[in-house]
Amino acid sequence: MHNKILGCLYGQALGDAFAMPAHIHPDDTIRAFGWLDSWQAAPQDHLVHTGLPAGRITDDSEQAFSLAQAFIAAGGVTLDATVRALLNWYERVDGDNSPYVGPSTRRGIKALKAGEDPRATGLWGDTNGAPMRIAPVGLLHPGDIPGAVADTATVCMPTHYTQPAVSGAAAVAAAIAQAMLADSLDDVIAAGLLGAAMGREQGRRWFGASVAFKIEQALAIAISSDDAPTRLRRLFDEVGATLNVPETVGAAFGILRMADGDPKRTAILAANLSGDADTIGAIACAIAGAFAGMDAIPEADVAVLEGDAVFRSYGVREIAAGLRRMIAD
Repeated sequence: MHNKILGCLYGQALGDAFAMPAHIHPDDTIRAFGWLDSWQAAPQDHLVHTGLPAGRITDDSEQAFSLAQAFIAAGGVTLDATVRALLNWYERVDGDNSPYVGPSTRRGIKALKAGEDPRATGLWGDTNGAPMRIAPVGLLHPGDIPGAVADTATVCMPTHYTQPAVSGAAAVAAAIAQAMLADSLDDVIAAGLLGAAMGREQGRRWFGASVAFKIEQALAIAISSDDAPTRLRRLFDEVGATLNVPETVGAAFGILRMADGDPKRTAILAANLSGDADTIGAIACAIAGAFAGMDAIPEADVAVLEGDAVFRSYGVREIAAGLRRMIAD
């Protein structure tokens, strides 16, 4: 169990940091790197990540780790712990001046700071902050998909309480919950589809494609006979790789399937997909890490992550131990 928890947390960071330098369009990623399969700093002309060194995690992992720390401190997943985690993280990164705080998260946190009710501050949130940070919820519910979905709805409430956002986050949490016990990637993906359907029953009714449909669409591309670059371009063009939740989550499951659940291969595919690559990578590699375990992440990549001061500041191994104690209790 501990190996799976570590795999998920380190997998999240791996996908996030490895794909961080990718540009928003694959043509620009190819121009800058060719096939991106090694650790790189963000290019100077990057739209968001200019100046970030190789191996640097972003808000995707930082928010997930902050939530995990708050849940450990609270002894469980609660609305108050979620709000506290998000506010603490926002202050920690000087969110008012940060270029990579997502639009729904920024809107919700500003409302929270103004004293508004956290049960209402997320009613407009429909971008991919919800699925990118939900991994700790899945970890706390090994094999318990309904429990993972219920806690996902709570965690989405302050910033992302719309049907597409909850559905996408629930797909990720359910897949991770199943991955904690599964030895079949097909079972993990099936759990994600079930979570998407269950999550769609939560949150404010909102426009957006079905998350489950986008996952199925991405899976069909992933298992096609095209070569990897062609499949990635089809994911980018047909499924999408923007901040839109159904696109993000669909693409994440597509590259997870293409990589057969291998965390490093998943990270490489996310980077070369481009778009919101760090978020797609964080989601897909969190699932892959929970499925394959910490032992599947190369030691050299672990060393890169642990060599970065931001990653070290979160005490990820201590977080893993705390989550393990919560599960045991």
